[in-house]
Amino acid sequence: MIRRRFAGGILAAGMVATATAACAPVAEHATGKVQGAAEVPVAVTVTQPPTETLSILLQQALPNVKGKTFTSAIVDFPPGSRAVPHRHGDSFVYAYVLGGTFRSQISGEPVGTFHEGEHWVEPPGAHHVLTENTSQTKPAKLLVIFISNTGDKIKIEDPPG
Repeated sequence: MIRRRFAGGILAAGMVATATAACAPVAEHATGKVQGAAEVPVAVTVTQPPTETLSILLQQALPNVKGKTFTSAIVDFPPGSRAVPHRHGDSFVYAYVLGGTFRSQISGEPVGTFHEGEHWVEPPGAHHVLTENTSQTKPAKLLVIFISNTGDKIKIEDPPG
């Protein structure tokens, strides 16, 4: 949330548009100084975009492939959301777009755009650097299949920073 202090009051980010329209003749500069006034303290808090929700549908050991597990999941992306860059360990990953449009990128590969009915795959050890819902107003949804080593995590997020 962005907060600005004006003459002893705090203006929340949700009200910035209204306040800006109401104060149109007053120009604010990047220095935090309002034209014709003393310097105004400006506090800024960075908000991360919303992230996805993964719901496992089925997880079971493959009976004919010792040491491997099949996992299927639905991954819901709210409007404007993106996943933290991550890996899926030694899993082979298949992602099918059930709804919406995604931008996706594996490290070293070009960015791809995928629409409902399209899919992509990720080889074992891949670094997934971008997965995002391209819409700011509509949710998007994936069906994701993982073939992983039994007992391994299916998603390992990059450390913050």
